[in-house]
Amino acid sequence: MSKLTKNQKSVADKVEAGKAYSLMEASELVKEITTTKFDASVDIDVRLGVDPRKANQMVRGVVSLPNGTGKVTRVLCLCTPDAEAAAKEAGADYVGLDEYIEKIKGGWTDVDVIITMPSCMGKIGPLGRVLGPRGLMPNPKSGTVTMDVAKAVKEVKQGKIDFKVDKAGIIHTSIGKVSFTAEQIMQNAKEFIATVIKLKPSAAKGTYIKSIFISSTMSKGIKVDPKSVE
Repeated sequence: MSKLTKNQKSVADKVEAGKAYSLMEASELVKEITTTKFDASVDIDVRLGVDPRKANQMVRGVVSLPNGTGKVTRVLCLCTPDAEAAAKEAGADYVGLDEYIEKIKGGWTDVDVIITMPSCMGKIGPLGRVLGPRGLMPNPKSGTVTMDVAKAVKEVKQGKIDFKVDKAGIIHTSIGKVSFTAEQIMQNAKEFIATVIKLKPSAAKGTYIKSIFISSTMSKGIKVDPKSVE
């Protein structure tokens, strides 16, 4: 068995095994047990009582975190010339169309989110093989295919994220940074969980929120009592 480092020993006793903490307690604790020298991300994992293999039990949505993500999100806006100025003003890092489509065909995907217009999807559709596996393909359901590209860019820059349940029935996403206050982490987590609850499929039976864990990039997971977020 490997030995614990000094930092690991100092936080080992702070999280009680098997205990379910309130959302506020977990938000405070994740800051206490994170000892990384960099500003670690705060992640949330929500296990749902759904069968993602069935289309009527797929959970996917978007949420605007009240305190943002703490990350610098690189946005590419693929739009017509008349929308370029508004997209740039809204904060898009890259704006254009044909030249960026050619770059993507060549393997360039150095962005976090791609936003486009319905009229441009005919040109972007063939890029699915490149963008799909990287989770970059624009989708109307996530708000990344829209006539109002400037609004979409602004929302993403302010902390709008999209999420989807995985094959194991778990939604995993980042909801902030350890440098956030415990209150900010709690507010972001609460907003995220509330959105997931609103998206409960009518076909899902039994317990919907099975478990919630909060952790930072290199910390152990902290179990959250689902009742504390209702």
